[in-house]
Amino acid sequence: MHERTAEFAARAADRYGVDIDALEFDAGTKTAAAAADAVGCDTAAIASTIVVSLSEGDGADADRLVAAITSGANRLDLAAVAAHFDAADAAMADPERIRERVGWSIGGVPPICHDADFPTVFDPTLTGYETVYGAAGTPEAVFPIAPRRLADLAGATVVDLTE
Repeated sequence: MHERTAEFAARAADRYGVDIDALEFDAGTKTAAAAADAVGCDTAAIASTIVVSLSEGDGADADRLVAAITSGANRLDLAAVAAHFDAADAAMADPERIRERVGWSIGGVPPICHDADFPTVFDPTLTGYETVYGAAGTPEAVFPIAPRRLADLAGATVVDLTE
């Protein structure tokens, strides 16, 4: 098991008492389509974690981050994210900032076990599946989990903020 995947599994056990059954694939799971192909599921059953930076619009530092756990078949609507969090604007967070604040790199950002707590939203499309697959700390690993359990662990609000 990759070191970062093992770290993710250990964090999940320590923080949530959850045993993660990480699945690793040489071909990679960096995109929702690649993860779905590797696992053999619908792209919509991939729980992609997207970190968004919110701007207050008054010259203040855009330091507020939020997470969106979306179905791999959907595209996040950044304007809807901004409106939901009462921000002036929303943009995809900078990869370096994600690594520093969230603790994981793009392509492997898991939906739980971040270095800091962030408000999180959860795509209701995912609740239509018995099992969804989230990143497990690297662009080559995912883990299966019931969507409602994932939303609960992430402290996420189920709301449609997709296009």
